[in-house]
Amino acid sequence: MTTTVTGGRDDTNVSALPPSAPAPGAQPPGAVGQGPGGGGRAPAPVGGSRVGRVGRPLGIGVVGLWLSVMVLLPLAALTVTSFEEGIGGFWEAVTAPVALASLRVTVVVAVVVALINAVMGTLIAWVLVRDDFPGKRVVNALIDLPFALPTIVASIVLLSLYGPNSPIDLHLNATRPGLVVALAFVTLPFVVRSVQPVLIEADREVEEAAASLGASSWVTFRRVVLPTLLPAVVSGTGLAFARAIGEYGSVVLIGGNIPRETQVASQYIQQQIEIDRPVNAAAVSMALLAIAFVTLALLRWFAGRSLRREEESS
Repeated sequence: MTTTVTGGRDDTNVSALPPSAPAPGAQPPGAVGQGPGGGGRAPAPVGGSRVGRVGRPLGIGVVGLWLSVMVLLPLAALTVTSFEEGIGGFWEAVTAPVALASLRVTVVVAVVVALINAVMGTLIAWVLVRDDFPGKRVVNALIDLPFALPTIVASIVLLSLYGPNSPIDLHLNATRPGLVVALAFVTLPFVVRSVQPVLIEADREVEEAAASLGASSWVTFRRVVLPTLLPAVVSGTGLAFARAIGEYGSVVLIGGNIPRETQVASQYIQQQIEIDRPVNAAAVSMALLAIAFVTLALLRWFAGRSLRREEESS
């Protein structure tokens, strides 16, 4: 290799370089526009951006079509049916004495069931996470049984257990406590499955620190554990309430369907369909839909508020 110094510049004889060495200042193959001082851009992957541009609208369109078919169209049909006789007819159907009584029974029983599940569901989740005992896996699996079991089967079982021929001499057939038992059974998993993940991820060191400072178990739970569990408990309780107000299968047999006493809104709706009054049935259905929508909206608001508090505290 021959080097000549001219005017302070080092000129290298390119012809003397090995065949595999690149010329000074040249960029290696495949590095066009990527070297220092290079103003060019790396070539975009062929077809990648095009697939992204086509796939995004297609996915949004498929989701929108599916939601329209499964949710929006049925709701629109229900709304149109409920207002077939105008606003006056809708209001008259909703405020009929028997309709109001069924809505009142539904809401009161659903509130009671939600409060019971808030306490017992949290307790069950605590035991499943914090305690070890024989058969724990079986109990954990049984919690999801109401999700898989047809609700009419639950009603038959409860009628056999608490009906007129009760083997334990406890008769809850055609009573509001019977409704509470039936709805508590089908809504139990909501609170348990909402609280369990939070308990699993909870920091045990904070509880141990509180105990080491002299706090009692109740104070530790109220001041340390409960604030962490509260969003999950509220969420599970709200979902249990929303499920309870629309339940039909589990109460159809044990409830008795007594107007103004044990008739829930879902049974009243079926009764109106059977006597060929679809407008009345649709109107009460809209009332249930509004109650469920308000409940879910409040849950979303509470969850967002809790998330903002966590972000601010962190």
